[in-house]
Amino acid sequence: MTILLYDLVGRDASRPFSPHCWKVAMALAHKGLDFSTAPTRFLEVPAVEGGVSKTVPVIRDGETVVADSFAIALYLDETYLDRPTLFGGEGGKAMARFIERWSQLTIHPYVTTAAIIDLHAMQDEDNAAYFRQSREQRLGRKLEDVVTARAAGLATFRAALEPLRSMLGYQPYIGGASPLFADYIVFGALQWARIASPYQLLDDSDVVAQWFARCLDLHGGLARKVAAA
Repeated sequence: MTILLYDLVGRDASRPFSPHCWKVAMALAHKGLDFSTAPTRFLEVPAVEGGVSKTVPVIRDGETVVADSFAIALYLDETYLDRPTLFGGEGGKAMARFIERWSQLTIHPYVTTAAIIDLHAMQDEDNAAYFRQSREQRLGRKLEDVVTARAAGLATFRAALEPLRSMLGYQPYIGGASPLFADYIVFGALQWARIASPYQLLDDSDVVAQWFARCLDLHGGLARKVAAA
């Protein structure tokens, strides 16, 4: 049975951009599971599966509905034990929790700064109005004021990736010799930026950029099928 993934999009339904939805898409591909996507815009999220979640991703697997990217990954690993593991055991789950918090506190804020105007431009009229109102309320500034900090913050952002950069000197993936869900967590954040904005976050020579390129090639190049902005 094909799993349905509710995937966040803007005006163009062929350009899903949510970092959290990308985590799940990569996790489904990692498990070798057939899935289809339901392109979902911000204002459509409250109607997904009867309002099960305020955010996507949400999946439907037969009669089972699961929300939240980490909960979905846990569900997939526990339900499809015969498929490649996303965590490699309890230690891997604990590691992935740390990576998730590190990514959301280190990468997500700068991607928001760098890409917020471009993300706004991806929306249709109604969703653009929602995006502006909700993000300006959350950030306490106009979107145009947020993005002015982009250039000044770039060096600090790149320096903050040093723990990942250093670790990739020992192994090709966060998960070791092959990727785990921890890789997809960080990958999702950088894929969000890649799809939303042409602003270059990383030098091509950076080992983090090289790891990201390897992730783009995983699972038959699933993530490359959506072109960069």
